[in-house]
Amino acid sequence: MRLTETFVPTLREAPQDAEIISHKLLLKAGMIRKVASGIYSFLPLGLRSLEKVKKIIRGEMDKTGALEVLFPAILPKEIWEETGRWDIYGNEMFKLKDRKGREFCLGPTHEEAVVDLARGELRSYKELPKTFYQIQTKYRDELRPRFGLMRAREFIMKDAYSFDASMRGLDKSYEKMFNAYKRIFKRCGLTTIPIEADSGAIGGKVSHEFVVISEKAGESEFVYCPKCGYAANIEAAKSAKEKEAEKEEFKPINKVSTPDAKTISEVSELLNIPKEKLVKSLLYKIDGEFVLALVRGDDELNEVKLKNLLNGKFIFPATTEEVRSVIGASVGSVGPVGVKKVKIVADYRIKNMFNFVTGANEDGYHFVNVNLNRDFSVDAFGDIRTVKAGDSCPKCGAKLEVYEGIEVGQTFKLGTKYSEKMNAKFLDKDGKEKYFIMGCYGIGVGRTLAAIIEEHNDNYGIKWPISVAPFEVEVVPLNMSDKTIVDVSEKIYNDLTSSGIEVLIDDRNDVSAGVKFNDADLIGIPVQIIVGRALKKEGKLEIKDRDSGEKVLIEAESTVKYVRGVIEAKYNALDE
Repeated sequence: MRLTETFVPTLREAPQDAEIISHKLLLKAGMIRKVASGIYSFLPLGLRSLEKVKKIIRGEMDKTGALEVLFPAILPKEIWEETGRWDIYGNEMFKLKDRKGREFCLGPTHEEAVVDLARGELRSYKELPKTFYQIQTKYRDELRPRFGLMRAREFIMKDAYSFDASMRGLDKSYEKMFNAYKRIFKRCGLTTIPIEADSGAIGGKVSHEFVVISEKAGESEFVYCPKCGYAANIEAAKSAKEKEAEKEEFKPINKVSTPDAKTISEVSELLNIPKEKLVKSLLYKIDGEFVLALVRGDDELNEVKLKNLLNGKFIFPATTEEVRSVIGASVGSVGPVGVKKVKIVADYRIKNMFNFVTGANEDGYHFVNVNLNRDFSVDAFGDIRTVKAGDSCPKCGAKLEVYEGIEVGQTFKLGTKYSEKMNAKFLDKDGKEKYFIMGCYGIGVGRTLAAIIEEHNDNYGIKWPISVAPFEVEVVPLNMSDKTIVDVSEKIYNDLTSSGIEVLIDDRNDVSAGVKFNDADLIGIPVQIIVGRALKKEGKLEIKDRDSGEKVLIEAESTVKYVRGVIEAKYNALDE
């Protein structure tokens, strides 16, 4: 491809609303352009890289035996009502009506669509297992679209859905996909860590996210054990259970004045009592019912864990007015003592506390020497705290570390969550009707592209892995008015192209050598062949490795053979 015949509108400066490296570089390199908030067009070079990511995904999906299909983007309300997700998705779902008033949505995901297909077409266990996948545009009305392709309102996803006759079959399908994901991301040049995850709106009991460590672009925290490799996102992470504490003699409960002390830190400082001897009491509304959640003073409540413990769908912190109405005090003075007609849920660590401090449900007062079972009772205990760096690993006991990560893919064991709600059944070998047992597997294609750039860049631009680069080689003739330089450049371009190598030649004659160098590094094609002074002086060409920055001088007649070897080595490194 000739640069003069394609469209690469590079920028010297990124727009001010571009916050992270991948967003800036995709814009500067002329690969995407913003149409509206969270909505982007892919330009020629960006589209070439996007299609290469898709090709890698398709190749690995096909190896697992998954079958590619394509569902519509517009889906009828009725199948979403069967699962209850028409309301669960809420404002995040784009909803519309046709001219007859029938309601539809722009698909944020396609579990309902694929189950509708399966229940109409798959009749017998003999037709199982089956896995369908698609690469298609999804739509979610994100409250805060940001980070370019990372969190967009329109985005491309690969989603796959497996149907099995048994849990053992699901385990096998899940393992196939899990391993395929590892290969996909490695071939894309990404360093991913599979972590245990919360299933969120998709549902199911077992889920893994594939994340790329990124301090600047990471959207979610996860914990990692450097000793045994345990990893989980912050919503699902666990820590080792504490040893049972030695029991203390109960002291008399006492109400003390704590004027103007509302936060844990303020109460701790005023009473000269460590935070771990205080209890946070937080009022929440879960599916319309109030719940008082208790965690230790030096811990943070994990709302997702609390919701999951109670099998809730919607969770909201109680408003200031609701706290006053239900408890009779303001937020900083809430506690469990004397609370009636409200379910009390406590973190497991509360069991190990004696003679602790809580709010007294009276503004400006707290109780000291509060004890479980004597002064109040708990309806349910569970792991509802957020794991912190330094907590003990639940598997080996080593200290956990916390990182920021970019999620590029997620896998779910759904079980019968959707097949039961949509009455999707097959006849088993015993002649009885049974619900399909499902798995679900997603990869954000555009997000993967952005994550690749986050991992592969420098101060000058993108450093594409060979597998997803828009071109494998760029030929850079530095002086288009020099016939020798032009002739040699054209010969190398034609020889490499005819041998099946993807080549871009910067044949512009109206820009300086400096501009060509800058654009070549910005665009980030892995191998640069620079045709200039060395050809005139020594009959050699300069070969630059964009990733390492290393440069070598090669005899002009040996250049094509040398470059082929470099490209082959780069592919082999990704396939190892």
